Amino acid sequence: MRIEDVKVCIIRVGGTNCDAETKRAFEELGAKATIQHLNEISRRRNLLDYHILVFPGGFSYGDYVRAGAILAKNIMARIGGEIKAFIDEGRPILGICNGFQILVEAGLLPGFNGISEYPEAALATNIPIGYRCRWVYLRHESDGKCASTWLIPKGQILRIPVAHAEGRFILSSEKDLDRLLDNGQIILRYCDEKGEYAQGRFPENPNGSLYDIAGICNPEGTVFGLMPHPERAYYGWQLPDWTRMGRPPKYGDGKLIFESIVKYVTKKF
Repeated sequence: MRIEDVKVCIIRVGGTNCDAETKRAFEELGAKATIQHLNEISRRRNLLDYHILVFPGGFSYGDYVRAGAILAKNIMARIGGEIKAFIDEGRPILGICNGFQILVEAGLLPGFNGISEYPEAALATNIPIGYRCRWVYLRHESDGKCASTWLIPKGQILRIPVAHAEGRFILSSEKDLDRLLDNGQIILRYCDEKGEYAQGRFPENPNGSLYDIAGICNPEGTVFGLMPHPERAYYGWQLPDWTRMGRPPKYGDGKLIFESIVKYVTKKF
């Protein structure tokens, strides 16, 4: 498949943000990206017209109850069958920040045994408590399994911003952490500039996330959620210190994630 034939669906509802920036990132690569309200997708039943599904950042429905919980229940109640077919066909799903929270609440991640009826993890209130908007360093942990990061060498350090109040990834047991590790599902971990793991230290780990986890995928590598915002680190001029660089790079590290998922589709379909 040619890049210009790749179709991306970006879901929005009340409270969604960064959907336009996410759309621009895909379009910069040559893909066709469309922002669709959940009501439209639910009415038209046309999700399978797309190759990539994205849940962008924001505060869907005000993040009442829990972050992402209301939209997650809405999605599975209204288009759950299409979501399952999407995953079964190996079409990639990307969840950014609130999108990651939605994927977890919907039972799509970690996805140990497929789609779970109940959440198998949670993205809890930050420790220290508070909204965190800052640039962080991330270490790429995957050896090419994840559709959204397979172009990134294992061990590469990425610099991407976070912006959330509920990003502390937690599991119900150590056994589940072992499962993530054994399955190669941990894709991004918080670290410092040199690539040393944060080991829970603030501010390198901005939210107290278990095992410094910033992003995970499902066992098949097609569903990926991360708390940092790659669309806010797509261009070099988005970097916080680009004016001091003399000649800033044309692109930031966020581009690698969008490029990976698009090229995955061109190879698979």
